[in-house]
Amino acid sequence: MKKIYLCEQSMNGIYSALYDAWKLSRHEEAGIAFKDTVEHELFCEYIEVTESEKKSAAIDRLIRKHLGERAYWDIYHALLSEDAGRADAAFQVLLAARKLNDSRKIMDHLTEPAVEKVFELKRSVANEAHLFVEFIRFRELENGVMFSEITPKNRVLTCIGDHFSDRFPLENWMIYDKTHKEYLLHKAHTHWILMTGETVNEEMTARITEQEREFGQLWKVFFETIAIEERMNPVCQRTHLPLRFREDMIEFQTVCDLHDE
Repeated sequence: MKKIYLCEQSMNGIYSALYDAWKLSRHEEAGIAFKDTVEHELFCEYIEVTESEKKSAAIDRLIRKHLGERAYWDIYHALLSEDAGRADAAFQVLLAARKLNDSRKIMDHLTEPAVEKVFELKRSVANEAHLFVEFIRFRELENGVMFSEITPKNRVLTCIGDHFSDRFPLENWMIYDKTHKEYLLHKAHTHWILMTGETVNEEMTARITEQEREFGQLWKVFFETIAIEERMNPVCQRTHLPLRFREDMIEFQTVCDLHDE
């Protein structure tokens, strides 16, 4: 009977499920599914996973040691996606690597369905993270914090943290992922941290500085002044700046919205 290990969608939950499935199902057919999205099938035994930092650390070391850094980061980024099958795909990659003489070359075997899926999920997450590096905009709050809100499809915050930490090392800034209710926090002169399970204080984030408001007005006047109506090309604009990114960009918000939202 196939064993299905049920876990939460957090990274710790997935890593704990990978550990249990790897250690307890060496000679049995097994898979991983999420508690809140699983569709029960006949002839399957469902086992609920107990999350553990110790399990996560153990499977982390195992992947690095036996599959190598490349596979480790490919799997990590794939698990940041929102694909319902991402955890099981990662587990199947581990099983496929076990059959190779050199398990460190597992990600070269793109004819293996699980490897192909992990590669595609990793690429999707990396591409979205790259776009947010370009499209994220900060606004200065009255408390001196640089604040940004984004609505990503995948959990890209940890992918962009180092970029903005290097770019603004002397600033206190925060990026809020509205989709997954996560924060990327950076205190000046320190490294960024990730916080989960908190909601944004809308009243606080609406209080922008007077200088921020003035620069917003100046930008919009400049934009409207240099625009040539006869040369407007909405199709070209959407190619370079997809519509889904615009709702969180300051350039597409009115000055009063930033103050009164």
